[in-house]
Amino acid sequence: MKTICLYFEIHQIIHLKRYRFFDIGTDHYYFDDYANDTSISHIANNSYLPALRTLIDMARESEGAFKVALSLSGVGMEQLERYAPEVMDLLQELNNTGCCEFLAEPYSHGLSSLAPNGEQCFREETKRQVEKINRLFGQKPKVFRNSSLIYDDEIGSVVADMGFKGMLTEGAKHVLGWKSPHYLYHCALNPNLKVFTRDYKLSDDISLRFSNPSWESYPLMADTYMDWIQNSPEEDGIFNIFMELCALGIYQPLSSHVLDFLRALPACAKERGIKFATPSEIIKSSKSVSAIEVMYPMSWNDEERDTSCWLGNPMQREAFNKLYSIGERVLLCNDKHIRQDWDYLQASNNFRFMTTKNNSVSMDRGIYESPYDAFTNYMNILADFMQRVNWALPQDMDIEELNAFQTTIRNQDKKIQSLENQIARLKSAQKTKKEPVRK
Repeated sequence: MKTICLYFEIHQIIHLKRYRFFDIGTDHYYFDDYANDTSISHIANNSYLPALRTLIDMARESEGAFKVALSLSGVGMEQLERYAPEVMDLLQELNNTGCCEFLAEPYSHGLSSLAPNGEQCFREETKRQVEKINRLFGQKPKVFRNSSLIYDDEIGSVVADMGFKGMLTEGAKHVLGWKSPHYLYHCALNPNLKVFTRDYKLSDDISLRFSNPSWESYPLMADTYMDWIQNSPEEDGIFNIFMELCALGIYQPLSSHVLDFLRALPACAKERGIKFATPSEIIKSSKSVSAIEVMYPMSWNDEERDTSCWLGNPMQREAFNKLYSIGERVLLCNDKHIRQDWDYLQASNNFRFMTTKNNSVSMDRGIYESPYDAFTNYMNILADFMQRVNWALPQDMDIEELNAFQTTIRNQDKKIQSLENQIARLKSAQKTKKEPVRK
């Protein structure tokens, strides 16, 4: 039976404010709250809210036959909790249908998996995202989705070592070659990790082309879409349709009836004997056909399907290397403001804004006039942030000394807490003794 694995990503850009050289050392707040509020409210009202209501209706109307997977970055959840809590309420309602699987991903939606010394950061922020998903929705993710579906053999090996059973990535033509994305594969360095490869054509037909009147398949109907899947080679079993949730309502406006199209898919699938399943369900019911070998990182971005949109020029690489040069120190820091700023500064869009690639000239850079402007603003902020980290954890102390220092502080905190608890118990006992006995 042919199976559709439908997945949506939810992440929100954290907008940085204009930060001048002379602000370094004096202004430690880097974010444009108005832009963040405006942006997420617009996306929530025009995409997330109507799209999630549609997914909830699909789950209920299909009596459990419809399944969907979602991943939410930690910083995205923080922004939704702050500016659009009604989205979080709908996510909980979708979770209660039992038809949704939540996936793991890096908390920051950053590029720590690509940093030469970033494995510790990668593991730590993935752990935090998993804990937040478990706390909010009662699910402990078993399948991993890296930022922008970034994957290579070494990343897959680390993900497998973290205990995940599966991972989503791009079905890039330069990697798959003659192979089909419609099979389950496994990591070349660890066969225990199953790998799902995105069908970029079927995915982009919805997320990129759906409302384009010059597209040869416009207007696309749900039965036509399901016919494409049904008429594929008989041995093709798994159709991985992955996209951002904001494709429904932002990239493809609600006026295009994209949600009506989506709502019709389960019924059209049922008529053709096609089912929906979550990644974990597919892992349980399907076997890998072979390893997928990915020597260099790939992603779902741009035509190249690589990491050049973030790390393709010297500016991006300098900012990236500077940021992760202090990663180990940040992880040892207990300052909650430093840790939160670290998450926001890691977000991949900060590096995306610095790209000089020709196919990204028309991208929306927000407050930035050019990639050089984005680089300058980010480096000013990073200079101040690095100062704060060095004040909290002096540079002349190596990592072993810092570890010992932090261990001493934690032990002292535990001792203080223990003494405070002991004092509270003694006070309570003393108060009990002084109370008069009632006859």
